[in-house]
Amino acid sequence: MRRTAMMLGLAGLAVASVFNVAPASAQQGGFRLYPWCALYNGGRGGGGTNCYFSNRWQCEQAVRGVGGMCVVNSWYAAYGPYYSFGRGGGRR
Repeated sequence: MRRTAMMLGLAGLAVASVFNVAPASAQQGGFRLYPWCALYNGGRGGGGTNCYFSNRWQCEQAVRGVGGMCVVNSWYAAYGPYYSFGRGGGRR
């Protein structure tokens, strides 16, 4: 019984990895990362995130009056302004 469950789990993992692909915009090489994200306060544990700011000033203007804070985009810090999936040339 345990062996069957383990085999089914491995088969499910294999199927999931086949369908784990990047969005079409990223595959085209035109997907750009921005260095700043706005984390909005939503009350009761909710809120939103917007990671389309080229500089901190833009981000601060977006959260002014609605509540929130600006943070460095962790994806930008790791991969730089541009990255591609499976095309080489992107920093990894």
